[in-house]
Amino acid sequence: MIALPRFSRQELLFSLKSFVAALLALYLSSRFGLPRPFWAMMTAYIVAHPLASHVRSKALYRFVGTLLGCAATVALVPSLSGSPELLSLALALWVGLCLYVSLLDRSARSYVFMLAGYSAALIGFPLVEAPAAMFDTAVARVTEIGLGILCASLVHSIALPAGLGPSLLGVMDRALGDARQWLTDLLCGTPTEAKGARIAADRQRLALDITQLRLLSTHVPFDTDLRWTGGAIDALQDRVAALTPELSAVEDCLQALCTATGGVPDDIGSTFAQHAGWLAPSATDAEVERARVAFRTIADGPAASPWIRALRIDLATRLEDLVAHWEACTMLRSDIDAGIAGNPMALRRTAALGRRVLHQDRGLALRSAFTAVLGTCLSCALWIATGWPSGSAMAMGAAVFCSFFATLDDPVPAMHKFITALSWSLPVSAFYVLGVMPLAHDFGMLVLCIAPVFLVVGCYMARPTSSLSALGMFFGVAGTLALHDTATADWVSFISSNLALFTGAVIAARVTALMRSVGRDWSAQRIRRATWHDLADLAGHPQDASAQDAFASRMLDRIALLAPRVAPDGPEAVQFAAHRALRELRMGADIAALQRHRGRLPEEPVSRLFRELALVFRAQMAGAPPRRAPLLPHIDRLLLDALKAGAERPAVAALVGLRRNLFPTAPPALQP
Repeated sequence: MIALPRFSRQELLFSLKSFVAALLALYLSSRFGLPRPFWAMMTAYIVAHPLASHVRSKALYRFVGTLLGCAATVALVPSLSGSPELLSLALALWVGLCLYVSLLDRSARSYVFMLAGYSAALIGFPLVEAPAAMFDTAVARVTEIGLGILCASLVHSIALPAGLGPSLLGVMDRALGDARQWLTDLLCGTPTEAKGARIAADRQRLALDITQLRLLSTHVPFDTDLRWTGGAIDALQDRVAALTPELSAVEDCLQALCTATGGVPDDIGSTFAQHAGWLAPSATDAEVERARVAFRTIADGPAASPWIRALRIDLATRLEDLVAHWEACTMLRSDIDAGIAGNPMALRRTAALGRRVLHQDRGLALRSAFTAVLGTCLSCALWIATGWPSGSAMAMGAAVFCSFFATLDDPVPAMHKFITALSWSLPVSAFYVLGVMPLAHDFGMLVLCIAPVFLVVGCYMARPTSSLSALGMFFGVAGTLALHDTATADWVSFISSNLALFTGAVIAARVTALMRSVGRDWSAQRIRRATWHDLADLAGHPQDASAQDAFASRMLDRIALLAPRVAPDGPEAVQFAAHRALRELRMGADIAALQRHRGRLPEEPVSRLFRELALVFRAQMAGAPPRRAPLLPHIDRLLLDALKAGAERPAVAALVGLRRNLFPTAPPALQP
């Protein structure tokens, strides 16, 4: 007996709302006499999402992207209509340019540029041989897509809307909880193998939480409950990101103290035990202040050598900064709750990150753009050479496929899965286009005919494990209905257009396999090279606090990006990659801190240290073996001078951090 699929309440509700929005868009498009009303229906499904804020943001970005694509079509088609070859090349270059820009913006805004690219392909390529209808077709497409966007936004915002608040606040609280757990594991008990495994898991979870929080927060301006707290949410993200290098530095300093003294010194252990409650959610301001004062006294404890003295100063400085960052996080979290409740929020001065806080790979983005241009041009060349009447569908398919999967390291498996789903949709598409549509004489009969397929497919689209295949099935059916004049469709036009679409998809997959597919090791190495580039910039030029926070945010994003790329090699590989990335994150924070306090140290030795650091990182970028050995005596001399001169604690802590991160196995005795 075949078991029927079971869907959750959320999946059924999402499917029903998407179907209602699509029917409303289809009805309005038909009443307005638009030539392809199924474009509106397909758009209503494309912008659908279980969260209402995501629907509104996707709707806005899709409409803006469609307008840009139509504007490009209106600009290119009339001027190049006399030369189909040049027009095809211009449209392919536009697709590649828009894809390149979209890949550099890893937020929801990237949807604008990707849509601007392949919307021009969807509108422009069918007009290569009929440029006279350019303006009317562009206006019709914008109207149809705009109706679909409007209907989806209204239905998902009015009918049992699901807000972003629970998801975002849940990730936010989880990130704070993971940071609290990391520090609790650090300060409690003696180092053991089990404790090290727990701390490694805490690090990985926090990095993933911060990246997820960054991506979710891009939809905050579209959420009616959270939009008034957007400033506090952004500030809290910055503070949580700043916690990670501090936590990692405390962990490394405790490990160095254990190595140098044979264990955590007794006075430090007792301080941790006496002031363990400052991290609790119910901690009072007095408890936090007592912990801050107690941590400050760690620097004045007994030290048998200058190195242990430097480690104590380092630990005290890191813990003080950690208390300040944690206090800022808790206050901002209270501000967010007050803003959601409608109460006034306190105005706080917080470090503002730059816009480019996530990792960017310009080389890979350029490679993806070139792949899209090449795949589209090859499809156009085959179309022009054969004179295929339905060849525009081939060019459209190549442009859409190359753009849609460009964010993956190896898009080919996902492309093949999508093509397989498209092939399964062919019988259903033929049934509707050639059998049902000619017999559906009114809107009610049409609704009854299409409801079973679209309602079931909508449920599977809401399921992450089956969303890609369901999307392929949906595109196969709805796309065929949108591309055909359902009143005059026949077997010849149906087979020709679908064969052209499949050919374009296959061309896109083959070109991507040759030009764009990269291995996970290759991607991981490029991420590390980008880190070395940032470190060289930090060492070569003085940076302010916001630049340090931006570097920390990018590094946390890189840690989250590295995890799935090394996961197939086993958990040890994940931990090794995360440990190495955290070491580089700490180096960036120490270099930035030393840049800010360089005025309290001898100018010439500090300038020389920065020059040599920049040379080391640039050598790593070039693949040459870095010459780090001369740096150790130079750092030790600066560290001894700073201890003798009573330099500011942050400068001493930065030098200790550089020594530990560049030479983790160096002997505990300072050797200038």
